[in-house]
Amino acid sequence: MVRFTCKDEDAAAAFDALVARTGEQIRANEPGTLIYTVHRVDGRPLERIFYELYRDHDAFDTHETQPYVRAFLDERNTYLASTEVDRLDFVSGKGVDVEH
Repeated sequence: MVRFTCKDEDAAAAFDALVARTGEQIRANEPGTLIYTVHRVDGRPLERIFYELYRDHDAFDTHETQPYVRAFLDERNTYLASTEVDRLDFVSGKGVDVEH
């Protein structure tokens, strides 16, 4: 899970456009990326939460090496004031079946 805070409203709009372009490529080219969702935070218009779930570590590695992901990683900091990353270990829940 990643929390991004954009610099201002213009940066947030540009970041959202970058996210949309990148998301199209992820959906089209990454079967090992099971969930890649982006959310606006209610009441905090400059914040975005990304929730990502990969089939396995190899799928994550594949995701990270894609040219459109590399371009996203290079461009995103233009729009951001801060980035917070939390790596999560599954405990319990309902959702996409993945082997552990």
